[in-house]
Amino acid sequence: MLEYIGFDSVKNLKDILKKNNFKKIFLITGRKSFEQMEIKSIILDTLSEVQFYQFNDFTPNPKIHDIKKGLDLFKKMDFDAIIAVGGGSVLDMGKAISIFSSNEGDPVKIIKKEMEITKKGIPLIRIPTTAGSGSEATHFAVVYIGKTKYSLADQEFLKPEYIIVDPQFTLKLPKKISACSGMDALTQAIESHWNVNSTFESKIYSKKAIELTMSNLVKVVNDPDKESRKNMAIAANYAGKAINITKTTACHAISYPITSHFNVPHGHAVALTLPSMIIFNSEVEEKDCQDSRGVLFVKNALKDLISFMKASNFEEAKDIILTLMHDIGLETNLHSLGIKSQEDIEIIIKNGFTPNRVKNNPRMLTESNLRHILGEIR
Repeated sequence: MLEYIGFDSVKNLKDILKKNNFKKIFLITGRKSFEQMEIKSIILDTLSEVQFYQFNDFTPNPKIHDIKKGLDLFKKMDFDAIIAVGGGSVLDMGKAISIFSSNEGDPVKIIKKEMEITKKGIPLIRIPTTAGSGSEATHFAVVYIGKTKYSLADQEFLKPEYIIVDPQFTLKLPKKISACSGMDALTQAIESHWNVNSTFESKIYSKKAIELTMSNLVKVVNDPDKESRKNMAIAANYAGKAINITKTTACHAISYPITSHFNVPHGHAVALTLPSMIIFNSEVEEKDCQDSRGVLFVKNALKDLISFMKASNFEEAKDIILTLMHDIGLETNLHSLGIKSQEDIEIIIKNGFTPNRVKNNPRMLTESNLRHILGEIR
């Protein structure tokens, strides 16, 4: 893997293209975001000596029909590489088209794990333009089939090859995107830390991500400067590296129906249950502990976690997250987001138990537990 991080690191893109003799590029971008950003002129200037086709005809949170649309366009020309420039959805679209370009079979069957990924995809250069998803650092991609979220994943064939994290591309992000992206990074880092799959390495990444986010997110949303933008870009990358090892847990599982059914942005959706989940996990007991390392191990990990947040107890940690969300302009209750009826709550409960995510949580989450948590934030 080649990774370039820092201001002006995008200058390495031209060298990547030249050294690999990439002449035909499938360029995947956002719509308005790419058009409104200075990155457009930089990227197009870099691609001035090669042939490229730009694909941006898709909506956030990659849908299978959009992926198939992009794949059909991709197959019409013999491309050497893909460059994905954008937020998490753009990067995930790049991963999906990359892997489906070289693996025969129905993409739906591959996504649902009815068929295996057997080949590496076409080379993918990942350039994030938000500081949140950390998707540039992970070996999985979010894909929606209907309103159901799936994870396209493979540790070998979807691992990053080329990453460019240039904070200059986040300098003009709107407040809402900065806020949602930042909470995505923070929630990922926290979930990785208490994850049953946590390792010494993942905890190093998550600690760095938590500390950087806690000290920079309010600044980057309300009064951003180059330093805070750089720190949040690095924090998001660390969070991505952390979940690349562990994956996420219950907050993410619960978030997917909140996004797909109620259109709450992903980073905001994952953060909604984070304060309550801190308390829930802190009350883990032997009978509901899902970490094979035991209750004491989990409790010690949670104590370390709240110390990174500069909290002296779990209630204080919960309040710190709630205050943070308030300070960056994110609602903390479901009613204010249009999730008002008991029927709405039942939709979340019915669809909020993504098996792998829930199993990664240190404490077993039941339907009754989730109903109580949603009641707290309703």
